[in-house]
Amino acid sequence: MNDIITTIVGNAVSEVVLRSSSSGKSMATFRIANNPRRFEKTSNSWIELDPNFVSINCWSFLAENVATSVRKGQPLVVTGKLKIRQWQDGEKSGTAVELDAISVGHDLNWGKSEFTKVKKTSSNTANDAWFPEGLDAEVNVA
Repeated sequence: MNDIITTIVGNAVSEVVLRSSSSGKSMATFRIANNPRRFEKTSNSWIELDPNFVSINCWSFLAENVATSVRKGQPLVVTGKLKIRQWQDGEKSGTAVELDAISVGHDLNWGKSEFTKVKKTSSNTANDAWFPEGLDAEVNVA
């Protein structure tokens, strides 16, 4: 496994869209913007650089929790598997930068958040790769 695992700190710039795949697996998508800055010694000030926009993909139980917890404009910390791919659609082409999220949370440098633990059931863990096999689905999992 040669995945690039990375963390992005930024703000949600779109609302979360939740949908189901043809196999019934939940998928949530949204975009995040990271606004890098650097210190310029000559002017003794911080300079804003061009923002980076990344599409975030969430699956299964994470997708459902993100859909009910994340709103446009909120500061987030997202860790996941980085995917960069070239695309072409007729005359148009470009580069897509995506992150398959492993974990999503609010950036508490900017505010407070309240956590509510959700009990996993057999119906919402059946296709969840992160839910250990053989574990009683009615157990409250951290």
